[in-house]
Amino acid sequence: MGIQKTNVMRILDQKKVAYTAHAYEHEEGVAVEGVRVAEILGQDAARVFKTLVAQGASRAYYVFVIPAPMSLDLKKAARSVGEKSIAMLPVRDLLSVTGYVRGGCSPVGMKKQFQTVFHESAAHYPTIMVSAGKIGAQVELAPDALMGLVRGKCADITED
Repeated sequence: MGIQKTNVMRILDQKKVAYTAHAYEHEEGVAVEGVRVAEILGQDAARVFKTLVAQGASRAYYVFVIPAPMSLDLKKAARSVGEKSIAMLPVRDLLSVTGYVRGGCSPVGMKKQFQTVFHESAAHYPTIMVSAGKIGAQVELAPDALMGLVRGKCADITED
């Protein structure tokens, strides 16, 4: 099945960041849980990262990119960006803030460049996978190239 170029792929092409596109079957408009995406694509779920958006007490938005099977620790995440506290962005606000829908949210190509923090395990893999900006599409790329592009950093941000 041919993969339709997404905005994320166009940005990666433009910035000359090497990636491999992966597509998976899904029900139209229905988000597929990250661990399930890994199963469908035959990938290790620890290398498939989900993109979460939160808002700090300061009202600033933050992006957290963590392995699909893990859960974000709000206290650790807040510390990683220097906030007293953060809360997950309500799904209804995701499109207006990021330009993406739930299940198709990518750290690449959001409406604005928000401070982005990756789970520290990202650095342990030669490549990781993140959403290509729409449900049914993923991009696999080197974590250092991705972090460089979004000016991201690594931290321990998941629940133990």
